[in-house]
Amino acid sequence: MSRPVTLFTGQWADLPLVELVPAVKAMGYDGVELACWGDHFEVDRALAEPDYIRKKWALLQKHDLTCFAISTHLVGQAVCDLIDERHQAILPAGVWGDGKPEGVRQRAAEKIKVAAVAARKFFNAKPGRKGSEDFPAVINGFTGSSIWHAFYAFPPTSQDFLNKGFADFAKRWLPILDVFEKENVNFALEVHPTEIAFDIASAKRALEAVKNHPRFGFNYDPSHLGYQGVDYVKFIREFPKRIFHSHMKDVWWGHGDGSVGVFGGHTDFTDPRRFWDFRSLGRGDIDFEEIIVALNDVGYRGPLSVEWEDGRMDRVHGATESCAFVRKLDFAPTATAFDAAFAKKK
Repeated sequence: MSRPVTLFTGQWADLPLVELVPAVKAMGYDGVELACWGDHFEVDRALAEPDYIRKKWALLQKHDLTCFAISTHLVGQAVCDLIDERHQAILPAGVWGDGKPEGVRQRAAEKIKVAAVAARKFFNAKPGRKGSEDFPAVINGFTGSSIWHAFYAFPPTSQDFLNKGFADFAKRWLPILDVFEKENVNFALEVHPTEIAFDIASAKRALEAVKNHPRFGFNYDPSHLGYQGVDYVKFIREFPKRIFHSHMKDVWWGHGDGSVGVFGGHTDFTDPRRFWDFRSLGRGDIDFEEIIVALNDVGYRGPLSVEWEDGRMDRVHGATESCAFVRKLDFAPTATAFDAAFAKKK
C-alpha cells in the first residue's frame, strides 16, 4: 500500500474542527495532522477533561479519518527566540504572560513538555492501535533560534557567537527531549528559516548540539529548502533515520520581476515582484517524483501530510487537487527485484 495522505490543519484553524473534518473527508484525505491551536487539539483540555480525547477520536472516526501527528509550531517558536511583540499574536495568553522574554521562553518550553504527555495519551487511545507496529507518535514543530538574526555574517559573526546559539538551543531543548523520551514520542523539527536548523548544514549542527538525541528528528518539508537553493532530495538521504514525518508542500522560485531576492524584500506573499512564493502542489518547482523515490529508498513509511499554502487560490480547491496529486504520485516500494524473473532457478 502507498502511504496515507493527511491534511495539516494549521492553515484551517479559523474553522472549528467539527466543521473542518467533514470537508477534509470530502477533499479525499485519509486523516489529519492536528494543529495545537484553534480548537483542533488543545493540550490542556486533552489532559484535564476525561472525555476530550475520546470525543476527538470519535469525531475523526465518524468521518473515517485518522491521525498520526499533532503540531506545536507556534509555541515551539518561542522556546529559543529573541521574543518581541510579534510573538504575542501567535502564543496562548498563558504562555505570553507578562511578555518578559525569558519568562515567555520558559513557559513555552513547559508547554511543549506537556504536549508530549498529551500526545502520548491521545495516541494511546487511537482506535485500532497496534502497539509498537503503529506509526510512532510524533509532534511536529519549530524550535525558534537565538541566532537567526545572524544568518548573514555582518557585523562579522564568529563561530564562537554561533556556537552560543546552538548551546542555548541544546540547553533549552534537551530537557524537553528527555520528556519526549519518557513519553515515547518523537519531536520532528520542520527545518525552516527562523529555526535553529534551516538547511542541511545547520540541521547537522542541531543534531550534534543535542548529542543525537533519539527523539530529535525532522518533519521533512521541501518547500522551505528549495527556494534557498538547498538540495531538498539530498536532505532525505543525509538524514535517513531522522525523517519522523513528511510535509508535502510546493513552492516556486525565480518567478519575480528581478526587484526582490531570496530574502523577500519586505514584501507580502503573492506580491508579483517576489522571487519565490508557495504554490498548490504540482504547480510549483519542487520535483515530488524524486522525493517519493528518496523516501522509499530510506524506508519512510509514515503519512504524506499536505501543508496547503497558495495565496492565489481558493483553499478548498487547492487542498482537493493537492490530495489527488499526492495520491497519483505516491507508490509503494517493491518487495522483490524487478529483474528477479530472469534469474535461472537453482
